[in-house]
Amino acid sequence: MTTQSKPQARLVLPELLALRGNAAEFPENSLPALRSALDLGVCHVLFDVQLSMDRQPILLRDANLRRTAGIDRDALQMTSQELAGVVANETQRFQDRFTDVGIPTLAQAVGILGTHPAVTAFVQIERASLRAFGHEVVVHKVCETLKPVARQCVITSYDLHAVHLVRQMSSQRMGWVLSEYTALSALKCEALAPDYVICDHQLLTEHGARLWRGGWHWIVYDVTSHQQALELAARGVGLVGTTEVRRLQREFRGLRESA
Repeated sequence: MTTQSKPQARLVLPELLALRGNAAEFPENSLPALRSALDLGVCHVLFDVQLSMDRQPILLRDANLRRTAGIDRDALQMTSQELAGVVANETQRFQDRFTDVGIPTLAQAVGILGTHPAVTAFVQIERASLRAFGHEVVVHKVCETLKPVARQCVITSYDLHAVHLVRQMSSQRMGWVLSEYTALSALKCEALAPDYVICDHQLLTEHGARLWRGGWHWIVYDVTSHQQALELAARGVGLVGTTEVRRLQREFRGLRESA
């Protein structure tokens, strides 16, 4: 009598989302970081957007330039021309490795995306600009700049009003980034019905709750290992955000080869 072996469980891996480009190897939100992520074959990238004083969308996470450029100035009070001369080489992380990395405009990123039509970009509007310039101004400027690659983009924000406005002012896909994982947030999410719900890995882990059901896709970011990625995929997460793009790609490749 022969015994039948149980069928091997199918390996389910999520797709990778490059947070701020290949930010492990290049200054975050820079054109080299974005190009590197695309050269690695990543199909999903996320970068942060602020507005300069003359209302030009730029790729920048912190309004203050101390961390990225080593100068104690508010980028939101500088013109796009002034910002074009700023070197944002993150010397705390990279020392003198990069000497000519600038702060890109969103229009420059759009130009790169236009040559990679299969790539989806998650464009995250930061709260500092919303407070400084008003929601309508910021959302309008971002939507206008993204028009050439609109079908490739998803506009996201922690700010609930901002993502509401995206839906009202354009046909863009949008995503809500959670700052808390509560029953009230779940109700707000149900009412908003975003295309994507985006959550920090630690926030999700702390609550140990199941994912909210809805017509949206889940993205969990700050994932640092393939073990975390596998656990999230088993819970229904299709995209995991990471700065360690190259390393996780390598780990995923090893898992596929050994499956």
